[in-house]
Amino acid sequence: MNVNFFVTCIGDAFKSRMAQKSVLLLEQLGCNVHFPEKQGCCGQPAINGGYVRDAIPGIKNIISSLEENDWPIVSPAGSCTYTIKNYARYLSEEPGWAARAEKVAERLHDLTSFIVNNLGITDVGASLNGRAVYHPSCSLSRKLGVTREPLLLLENVRGLELLPFHAQETCCGFGGTFSVKMAEISGEMVKEKVSHIMDVKPDFLIGADASCLLNIGGRLSREGHPVKVMHIAEVLMHR
Repeated sequence: MNVNFFVTCIGDAFKSRMAQKSVLLLEQLGCNVHFPEKQGCCGQPAINGGYVRDAIPGIKNIISSLEENDWPIVSPAGSCTYTIKNYARYLSEEPGWAARAEKVAERLHDLTSFIVNNLGITDVGASLNGRAVYHPSCSLSRKLGVTREPLLLLENVRGLELLPFHAQETCCGFGGTFSVKMAEISGEMVKEKVSHIMDVKPDFLIGADASCLLNIGGRLSREGHPVKVMHIAEVLMHR
């Protein structure tokens, strides 16, 4: 199957290993991965900051770049996926562009959702020995409704024990620009999240949204906790 890969800014600038493992995973599962070269930022920071009109040129660029073909589009970040899926609402004054945005949105999938629901795979043959907690990001679980797919894939990772923890579905406090505008509140939220995680003493923190992993991982590191932070694509490619 031919697929397009949307790398995301964090995947390009901060978490290149996440992007690399996502592509390798898709290829291992039989996909021919295409990278639309003109893709850029999805516009989420500007949109969340209230600068929607300023984000429009970038939004149109993303739409155009993802119209190179009619193949499925796969992204390893729920927050970016959600943003692109909602492009049409920001283009309501330009019906032609809004219609194009809706067609792109129909082809866009989160990585785990695509693997489980489109490829029909729940066991990718991964193995990782240890105890892990999974953080369900707000964008992925609440906004996109992707909840069972990551867990189905992780439950089939040999040697991995998934640990439930208190307030598991609570926001980590990142929220993009929220962590800047409401830094004190954001800091308390991630502090509480880390406290609950450390109650079960995991070896690994796993998530499907790199922004959340940067936030929680940063707090874990500052507090000196020896917990390895991994994007789910890294886990699924581990042998």
